[in-house]
Amino acid sequence: MAVFSQQNVNDLKLKDFRPVSIYKTPTANITRAKYPAYDMHTHDYVKDKAGVDEWVKTMDETNIAKSMILTYSTGKTFDSIVDKFSNHKDRFIIFCGFDYTGADQPGWDKKAVAELERCYKMGARGVGELGDKGLGELYSNPTPGYGIHIDDPRMKPLIKRCGELKIPINIHVSEDAWMYLPPDSTNDGLMNAAKWNVDMTKKGILDHDQLVQTLENAVRDNRGTTFIASHLANTCSDLSQLGKLFDKYPNLYADVSARYGEIAPIPRFVNALFEKYADRIVYGTDMDPKKSMYLITFRILESADEHFYESDQFSYHWPLYGLHLSDAALKKIYNTNSVKILKR
Repeated sequence: MAVFSQQNVNDLKLKDFRPVSIYKTPTANITRAKYPAYDMHTHDYVKDKAGVDEWVKTMDETNIAKSMILTYSTGKTFDSIVDKFSNHKDRFIIFCGFDYTGADQPGWDKKAVAELERCYKMGARGVGELGDKGLGELYSNPTPGYGIHIDDPRMKPLIKRCGELKIPINIHVSEDAWMYLPPDSTNDGLMNAAKWNVDMTKKGILDHDQLVQTLENAVRDNRGTTFIASHLANTCSDLSQLGKLFDKYPNLYADVSARYGEIAPIPRFVNALFEKYADRIVYGTDMDPKKSMYLITFRILESADEHFYESDQFSYHWPLYGLHLSDAALKKIYNTNSVKILKR
């Protein structure tokens, strides 16, 4: 008879909750992406060229064909990142940022467009990840764009030029709904909600729906430019919001990066939506490029596995389920859509 080291449940904290599924159900053994995958959302995770070499080995093992490095950088920082990945130009595609230096001064847009064009000549094939969690930071290195949202009129020349250069803009707006709710016992995603809670008391901050609206405004008003909404536009609690945007704007795509834990609890709903909009969703990770990380993303997208947990990559306490996407949808999400975006 097994001997248990019993815990007092009255002292057990949610952050320490590590359940092990008791269900004996079929489990997929996925060791590689079913189709060569384009990871459309990664960052400059490695220190040097040797680190890039190791990353490529992991990509080879897991069937990652190419990775997009979202640098949100310009100037010397961008140039140094290009150089770091230069030994593997066939495996990495580099995105630059926008330079917001002097954004409050007349003529800034011309200087910013000139830097965009310079980065393009250096090899940039996209812009991003731009980011706005309410105050308009629009992530950028070395100068953030505080107070500027993507639909700000000052952004128009930059967005238009991206369309002319046929390079996409990857943008993160808002956070998921849990992060706007009180981090208390009623919050469904408590552990992540507590970590990423949005402080809505800050002066001038936009809320979730207002930020999604800034994205829609920019997509609507710049139809010649391709946009990729990071993290499913942070609409995981109500993906119908994203579906409505897809219905209206053919120049909008979304990546699934870093939202596997949010969508895996509702596999039937997400399966239906991903199948319907398979032409508009792209694969992405936004997590350290370890083999185990890639494998959990494949398991969620490809398998029909039920009631399993993943605590190394996700901080949620809920069980996960495979989406069991069709081969047709997987091909599009893993690579067809990305190839189309990058060729536009």
